[in-house]
Amino acid sequence: MTIRLFPARWRTIALALLGALYASAALAQHAEHAPAKPKKRAPALAMGAAFAPSGELWVVALDEQLRLTVQTSADEGKTWAAPRVLARGDDAISADGENRPKIAFGPSGQVVISYTQPLARPYTGAIRMLRSTDGGRSFSAPFTVHADRQVITHRFESIAFDAQGTLHTLWVDKRDLEAAASKKDYRGAAIYRNESRDGGASFGPDIKLAEHSCECCRIALAPSPDGRLAAMWRHVFTPNQRDHAFALLGEAPKAEPVRASQDRWAVDACPHHGPGLTPAAQGGYHAVWFGERAGVAAARYGRLAADGSPQGEAQPLPDEGAEHADLISAGATLAIVWRSYDGQATRLRAWLSRDDGRSFSLQELDASPDDNDHPRLVRRGERLFALWRTTKGIHVHALLP
Repeated sequence: MTIRLFPARWRTIALALLGALYASAALAQHAEHAPAKPKKRAPALAMGAAFAPSGELWVVALDEQLRLTVQTSADEGKTWAAPRVLARGDDAISADGENRPKIAFGPSGQVVISYTQPLARPYTGAIRMLRSTDGGRSFSAPFTVHADRQVITHRFESIAFDAQGTLHTLWVDKRDLEAAASKKDYRGAAIYRNESRDGGASFGPDIKLAEHSCECCRIALAPSPDGRLAAMWRHVFTPNQRDHAFALLGEAPKAEPVRASQDRWAVDACPHHGPGLTPAAQGGYHAVWFGERAGVAAARYGRLAADGSPQGEAQPLPDEGAEHADLISAGATLAIVWRSYDGQATRLRAWLSRDDGRSFSLQELDASPDDNDHPRLVRRGERLFALWRTTKGIHVHALLP
């Protein structure tokens, strides 16, 4: 049976059981993996963020009453308009860590907000979406994105518009596990996707991108040079190595996807620790991920070729406690951001490059003793920003201004 690792507050227990992950703390607690009698449920702080074509910064998140809200800033996060509550019916919404609401802007006034709706059975869910055709002034009622309606895992979605205006949705799916003759021999889950060519008004069929993905890690998306999207996710390679896979959307699925990382981490567990992917100025991609290599657990940075294969040796981030790293680029400017717990406070740190990753400088961005979300990264033109939500509010940091 697959074991799922607890989030960081319980990671010391997971470490003792699995000997795979370093101890950490102050992570947002996943309710589905909470102990039988938690002292206190951590707040649902996970959020999605993006700049609108107008230049406004938008954030979608749950408030203290667990209502779905959007909030906007016209001055890059210095001040914020009052949150606006969106109707979501009776939907519960996952908003912790790797599973969070997301927002994306299309080319013709479309705005879409997605989230995972937990269902009655453990680890099951549906990918839900709200749609706007007037720049976000009004939104539709939520609807389910995928054609498959079984009460199974459809979770950890990612959304993005490509250069042609097609909306892509990817998610972790367990329909193939449910259909397998021997469930114990089916490794992990699968990655499914679909496309909408009308901004979310309708969707094409569910398409299997790859079998044997990890069960609970986010899926990274990045634009490719030809205007498509590239995807990277934690994959279960034969016999049971949790490395990362890469695929260009629109290409015919391969029997086994391109192996983008070479950690060869053999563990029957999901670390809730997905990768990040962004284009490199000189071609290919920058990537960041967490894994264990030769007994050493670390968040690592590496370069990928245009086909997703590794280029050179990956290097650990300059912080042994680095966790939930992500990255973003604008031309030759690259920012890698993560959080790190020092025993008293969580610190937000960045590794910044102006020369396409050839050299870096380390920068401390923020610190908080409070509950906090993973860092989120957004781009406005050539400017890059890190967003970090704590119980005190949303912190916005300009990177390499």
